[in-house]
Amino acid sequence: MNSNTHSRGKRSIAVSVTLLCIACAVIVISLNTGTIRLSPMAVLHTLLGNGTPDDQIVLFDYRLPRILVTVLAGAGLGVAGAALQGITRNPLADPGILGLHAGAAFGLMVFVSFSHSMNGSVALLIPLFAFAGSVAAALIIMLLSYDRHNGVAPIKLILVGIAVAAGFHALTLYLSLRLDEETYSFAARWLAGSVWGRDWVHVQALLPWIVLCISYIWSRSKTLDAFNLGDAAATSIGTPVRSQRVILLLCTVALSAVSVSMAGGIGFIGLAAPHLARRLVGPMHRHLIPAAGLIGMVILVAADTVGRTIFQPNSIPAGVVVAAIGAPYFLYLLVRTK
Repeated sequence: MNSNTHSRGKRSIAVSVTLLCIACAVIVISLNTGTIRLSPMAVLHTLLGNGTPDDQIVLFDYRLPRILVTVLAGAGLGVAGAALQGITRNPLADPGILGLHAGAAFGLMVFVSFSHSMNGSVALLIPLFAFAGSVAAALIIMLLSYDRHNGVAPIKLILVGIAVAAGFHALTLYLSLRLDEETYSFAARWLAGSVWGRDWVHVQALLPWIVLCISYIWSRSKTLDAFNLGDAAATSIGTPVRSQRVILLLCTVALSAVSVSMAGGIGFIGLAAPHLARRLVGPMHRHLIPAAGLIGMVILVAADTVGRTIFQPNSIPAGVVVAAIGAPYFLYLLVRTK
């Protein structure tokens, strides 16, 4: 048993290092590509403070904040999906499919309806509104899908989540139609998963939430492993199931909400990243969570890079690119689970 655990640990480290190298490579490619192309040497000189004024503006004012937002949000969505699948014991659980993203979008639209802006220091409040919307969606979903005799059935959870998401989408659409033309255009791009126009204040708003939530979820890896045994077995080995499930669910909702609030309506990363990570490192969450975060990071940075370069000078939101790949993958998992 110890030998097997040691072997899995070594494999997990090797996979994580490989994924980290892939993530760095994707980030470097993303830094070099765009409407204004910068050579690798120009990027290096600019990062070291020796670039031209134009290169500094392109890299530090436009490109780097956008990439950092996708890095943080991608990692957040990947870890949120892994944690949610562990909490619900549902391999098809995903914050977007279950309606948490729709709740976050509603909270974001409420914020925009009052502030009429997403820029400047006011952007620091966006995660709070998105979190409130996601918590409201999560409470409704859990109340409607819970059965006191059978608990939460995976299929029922998905069906209720889809219905709740449709309701929040309708409310979001209603609020969006009341916005002025300029604010509506910007909010529509945001909700479609476009990370165009992100700056350093959005990075500052996202960073502490991502670091704290991922750190806490990873520190509770053994609790998530115990959940996989079932509530009765987890309780018998001393796990406070109810309190830990609530805390971890709130942390997962926060992680998903703040990621969506800054990266837009990105779906399927929370579904695909944990499944890919589980194939690479196994089901133990201390190995699964870092791998899922790195895979989510790679997917979102690559999707944003592809979306803004393949159809230049026009760009496609990263959310559209992810959905084009994620929707068929979800159908594949649904058929396989059946």
